[in-house]
Amino acid sequence: MFAVVLLLLVPELRDNNSAPWQIFTSIEQKTQPLSYAKAVRLAGPAVVNIYTEDIQVNPSYGSKPRKVTRLGSGVIMHNQGYILTNYHVVQSADIIVVVLQRGQELHAELIGYDVLTDLAVLKVQASNLPVIPQNSTLQAQVGDVVLAIGNPLNLGQTVTQGIISATGQSGLSTSYLQFLQMDAAINEGNSGGALINSNGELVGINSRKFTQANSNLNIQGIFFAVPYELAHKIMLKIIEHGRVVRGWLGVDAHDSVTNLKGFIIGSITPNSPAMQAGLQSGDVVYQIDDIRLQNTKQGLDVVAEATPGSVLSFMVSRGNQQLILPVTIAEVPN
Repeated sequence: MFAVVLLLLVPELRDNNSAPWQIFTSIEQKTQPLSYAKAVRLAGPAVVNIYTEDIQVNPSYGSKPRKVTRLGSGVIMHNQGYILTNYHVVQSADIIVVVLQRGQELHAELIGYDVLTDLAVLKVQASNLPVIPQNSTLQAQVGDVVLAIGNPLNLGQTVTQGIISATGQSGLSTSYLQFLQMDAAINEGNSGGALINSNGELVGINSRKFTQANSNLNIQGIFFAVPYELAHKIMLKIIEHGRVVRGWLGVDAHDSVTNLKGFIIGSITPNSPAMQAGLQSGDVVYQIDDIRLQNTKQGLDVVAEATPGSVLSFMVSRGNQQLILPVTIAEVPN
């Protein structure tokens, strides 16, 4: 009976010229090990090593200048030589050297940076640069397999693997605690490198590991990356303006708990756009221009991405009144 079932399941056994063990051997050979080598081959050449030097002059008479060297990684985003990295990698640097994976050394110019997202844009003069694969429709999800590529401790290009633990946001009102959280290890030198998916597409820019004041806690597997969509927005703004210009409303806000979705205004900064427009504490903002709001994050992102000086129409619920208030957005104060 077993032989009949085996012949039905494996028709190749009916061939008189095929020995049973040859059939099983060929079936076993068809199984390939799971590998992310193709993804790394696609993305790896676009991840560069970054070395910076900061010449610090001691004001004491007769003392020699001290050279401070820092290490990091970067991602080639455009064939015109634009590279994204972390701002803390190039902060205060007098000399920035980019080393391609093929060994070529290039001097880089700092185009601009954004402290809030810890991102900086560099520019090198070179042609035929490898560019990281990018997908503008990519939506990272919790559980996605990700690979972090960088140059930890100057050991050379290294890949660590993990999953996305929590998704971040893509609006300009973000802070780093709302970035992508993953457990792919980020060590000294990985900062500014690429976080990619199993197709080799850029998911984010590696940022840092989680730290807190209590050094006695042994924290493992909590690392952050700037989401690709946000990093791309920041890069374009820096290339255009040399910095990131954010719109400012001047309120503390939290999600609405009423039937109207949106945000409830808490305290208002004196002389802010909100105060000048007549917004009041307790107002529920449920729509801005033609955008129906779902939560506080969305509303603050609309404001942050508005051009300073532009006028937005705020639809406000105040008690039993429905108001439309024009608000002139200002730039975030320094």
